Amino acid sequence: MNNNLKDISEIAAGINIPEHLLERYGKHKAKIKLDALSEFKDREKGRLILVSAITPTPAGEGKTTTSIGLSIGLNRIGYKSIVTLREPSLGPLFGIKGGATGGGKTTVLPDQDINLHFTGDIHAVTAAHNLIAAALDNHIYRRKEPRIDHRQIKWSRALDMNDRSLRDIVIGLGGKTSGVPRESNFIISAASEIMAILGFAENYTDLKKRLGNILLGYTYENEPVYLKDLNISGSVAALLKDALKPNLVQTSENTPAFVHGGPFANIAQGTCTATSMRLAEHLSDFVVTEAGFGFDLGAEKFFDIVARKTGLHPDALVLVATVRALKMHGGKELGELDEPDPAAVERGLPNLEKHIENMEKFNVCPVVAINKFAQDTDEEIKVIEDFVKSKNVRVSVVDSAIKGGEGAEDLARKVTTQCEFDDHYSPLYKDEDSIKDKIKTVTSEIYGSKAVDYTKEAEKDIEKIKDLGLENLPVCIAKTQKSLSDNPELLGRPKDFLVTVRKIDVSAGAGFLIPITGDILLMPGLPETPAAENIDISDDGDISGIF
Repeated sequence: MNNNLKDISEIAAGINIPEHLLERYGKHKAKIKLDALSEFKDREKGRLILVSAITPTPAGEGKTTTSIGLSIGLNRIGYKSIVTLREPSLGPLFGIKGGATGGGKTTVLPDQDINLHFTGDIHAVTAAHNLIAAALDNHIYRRKEPRIDHRQIKWSRALDMNDRSLRDIVIGLGGKTSGVPRESNFIISAASEIMAILGFAENYTDLKKRLGNILLGYTYENEPVYLKDLNISGSVAALLKDALKPNLVQTSENTPAFVHGGPFANIAQGTCTATSMRLAEHLSDFVVTEAGFGFDLGAEKFFDIVARKTGLHPDALVLVATVRALKMHGGKELGELDEPDPAAVERGLPNLEKHIENMEKFNVCPVVAINKFAQDTDEEIKVIEDFVKSKNVRVSVVDSAIKGGEGAEDLARKVTTQCEFDDHYSPLYKDEDSIKDKIKTVTSEIYGSKAVDYTKEAEKDIEKIKDLGLENLPVCIAKTQKSLSDNPELLGRPKDFLVTVRKIDVSAGAGFLIPITGDILLMPGLPETPAAENIDISDDGDISGIF
């Protein structure tokens, strides 16, 4: 346990949040009441900095660490900065990824609490999701109107744990009093539409409206059934009463951090809540936020969905790159990454190049942050620096995991300089573009695909979406994070590939369409040696093994 933590009231006072707006969860965590949004709305807004990354690899890029380090660095050079992050999910924590609170001297604290139950937000999402599932099956069992076709149910059940056995299940067995037998499934809670809704909802009225618009399925006459048709929108919203309030914690150098919301970047917007970012804008000079996975997933969705819907427009972009990741994109295996190999770094540069090009498509020029690892050589780092400079893009070597905020001060200065430019963000496509045109724009411009293929199921989904009057919604393409393509085996900068859209789901409550490509799993499984085997608790209650 970190002994240098300050009382959360002191952290709040540092950004002018009075005690009456705090709901304390012990000494080091607090929720901020929604009244703060109206109390602070007339304050001048700070600048928003979006942190993204090149295509991630198993080597780990340290995007969260860099985001936290940048915010600390901005505070060190005289600005007020708040970092806003997503809440970690228990599934990845006990699975292959481990914790998600940064690393080394650049973390958000108390990290054990944040990585485990925190303030209960994800549990609230899980309960709300499963209340809908229970009410839906009860509606079918009781044969209530509208009569729902149990073969056309679009709603699953949720669990915040990796459990592959629950990907496809049969429910309602056990006789007449045990419900209607049907196929169903579980998804991990972070993939729930409720989590995505939580990321956009502005207040309780907006929350209930968005929840009511969740598409649950269809009747036997193929008429849509929404959550509002079950008359439980208020009950579901009641479970989310506290989850809607932003969480305040602190970094390893006692600077403020908001950790709130946790939608997957594969299936949803992949960033923290708009509420936490809006609040942070009125409380600081610079807000640092991150978007999940590489730029082609999280950041594209931030621009085309989050910015479009919320008005949160980044003033600067940071693209995280590492020597280790570029080596893998250059053909090296995971076990070979500690061996110096500038040539492999150079072979991996096309991936970095594509992400820089993608950033510039949104008319916001990036700063490339080279997140330094202990094994990196000066020669390898120079390969990246020289390449980035040849593209007329600013570059900074970041060593915040070892040095703390000091290791990100150079990046902080370059980002503040970048914010002085009058860039004008614009989305990649228009609302009124057809669904296929939107998909083609993203897949060709951002992924680099040659064409898009649609299955018969996807074609039928498009027609249904048109019938629902939802074709003007933005697209939130679900694909692998491991490649710019929809094939996880294609590293580097793949070319002349085909993207196949298998089906298109509707998140009417969250406000986007989900074209699904490749084999996207919404319920991960545990690896052969899960991180859970390394986590323990001592007789004194100290938890170890969360990395």
